[in-house]
Amino acid sequence: MSAADSEPADDALVAGFRAGDDRALREAYARWGPLVFRLALRSLGDRTDAEDVTQQVFISAWRGRAGFDPARSALGAWIVGITRHRIADAHEARARHRRLGDSLAAEAVASPPVQDDDLAERAMVAEELERLEPVPQRVMRLAFFDQLSHTEIAETLDLPIGTVKSHIRRSLMRMRTRWEVDDGAHRA
Repeated sequence: MSAADSEPADDALVAGFRAGDDRALREAYARWGPLVFRLALRSLGDRTDAEDVTQQVFISAWRGRAGFDPARSALGAWIVGITRHRIADAHEARARHRRLGDSLAAEAVASPPVQDDDLAERAMVAEELERLEPVPQRVMRLAFFDQLSHTEIAETLDLPIGTVKSHIRRSLMRMRTRWEVDDGAHRA
């Protein structure tokens, strides 16, 4: 097949992709997915991370398809550009995770031993945290037990900082309400 024969097919793919046709997404994935995966695997060295990046690339391409301009670049080149950004994001996430791990390890060494009163309080909080939904529970564990800031929690869980603050505020209000109810029941 000559290059001239492939142009109408490519034009149809681009038009379908930009219009939101699922078949065009499947064709784009079939055509460029293996390349995206190889680039990610070569850079990251981990198959699972490469699979995650590949998925993120095509989700980003699909969501951002309105911003794709075929006059500026070919669809494949645009997808490879997104791949480069997602690979860089994956490397940054690894570095952030490593920095957080190093920071937590250094803090653990420098932390004073836990007092008995602290253990009772931690046990009460842990019991209350078990009642929370999974995401608020993770947020609260990072805030209370790991003593991370709102920003650090947002980075760790890849959540907007406002969402983290909302989870903490609502969770604290629920816990306070339950403790007040429990405390009132013990006094009666």
